[in-house]
Amino acid sequence: MPSSITWGLLLLTGLCCLVPGSLAQDPQGDAVQETDASKHDHEHQQELPCHKIAPNLADFAFSLYRHVAHQPDTTNIFFSPVSIATAFAMLSLGAKCDTHTQILEGLNFNLTEQAEAQIHEGFQHLLLTLNRPDNQLQLTMGNGLFINEGEKLVQKFLEDIKNLYHSEAFSINFKDTEAAKKQINDYVEKETQGKIVDLVKELRPNTVFALVNYIFFKGKWEKPFEANFTTDEDFHVDENTTVKVPMMKRKGLFDVHHCDTLSSWVLLLDYVGNTTAFFILPDQGRLQHMEDTLSKEILARFLENRSSSLANIRLPKLSISGTYDLISILSKLGITKVFSNQADLSGMTEEPGLVVSKAVHKAVLTVDEKGTEAAAATEVEGTRIFIDQNVEFNRPFVLIIYDRDTKAPLFVGKVVDPTK
Repeated sequence: MPSSITWGLLLLTGLCCLVPGSLAQDPQGDAVQETDASKHDHEHQQELPCHKIAPNLADFAFSLYRHVAHQPDTTNIFFSPVSIATAFAMLSLGAKCDTHTQILEGLNFNLTEQAEAQIHEGFQHLLLTLNRPDNQLQLTMGNGLFINEGEKLVQKFLEDIKNLYHSEAFSINFKDTEAAKKQINDYVEKETQGKIVDLVKELRPNTVFALVNYIFFKGKWEKPFEANFTTDEDFHVDENTTVKVPMMKRKGLFDVHHCDTLSSWVLLLDYVGNTTAFFILPDQGRLQHMEDTLSKEILARFLENRSSSLANIRLPKLSISGTYDLISILSKLGITKVFSNQADLSGMTEEPGLVVSKAVHKAVLTVDEKGTEAAAATEVEGTRIFIDQNVEFNRPFVLIIYDRDTKAPLFVGKVVDPTK
């Protein structure tokens, strides 16, 4: 590649802390609160700007998940589609021509049906909503732009990323690669409360900018699991591999159903606040069917039809992470030019030859009894359970952390081996 090429770096982090627990013991009280909350959400959140981009974010999340899941030798998966989409939508503000179009269409936006201004307004509102003060859970998301000393960026780009994406801008000397790496890593570590460290492994001395997006989530159930009920049990990674994992247990009323469309058990657990966790356990031999069938319509249907049944739930304690080279993954979604010498980022800087040389995403998930700080039209047939049912998450399952206010999937993952 010609020596005149200069480099940009996208760094994305997602950190998710789940503080597990059980549903409240009073089923009638829960039902009333849940219904009232649902009505409140429905009445006050219709046609909000973030809702207009929520379907696109969900489609992007599932497209991204399937590309990662279908790669050979894939084990645990965990990423934040909201973090990735936000960073690239912000980057699109500095892109022109085909580079610009590829980015937004790769994020599942149809520019003939949706005005670009509406897209950015949606992300602006998404950031405002996710960062609202809330003493019930911790959820923060933000962006940081590190600009090489002396580099002159287009003023409109700087204004747009500040006003629309609430991005901070920092001057940095990329020629001193070690000092620059430390400055960026310190910023990420601070914003994710120390849970993601050493995100940047190496930097090029001709780097012009580094764009960082982070998301931090810490949620808790209404009641924690009882630690003294946790015992080591088998988790079946595949037909030939079984590992021992600490398995949390609780008996009570849960929103759990068998979905014939997915050939899976679907468990919904609400956090204190406005976030719901989906745990999706496919029937034996039906993992790929579930992955190929799962959609935003199915998730919406389960959220619209909440009901509880008596069940014994077993859920493993786990701590998993995912680190991804987004260039190889997003290229399969049609985003290619921004990573090549054909990139047009003239909306960011008037100097020619700027490309994105690296796009890295890292996310971490922790689930245990007390919780630890960490960061990151389909017909559905749901059968209500009227008997005491055992649902054991003792083989690979999918999980989705969903924000009901923004209708956005914050995190998506697959647990194949909880011990890794």
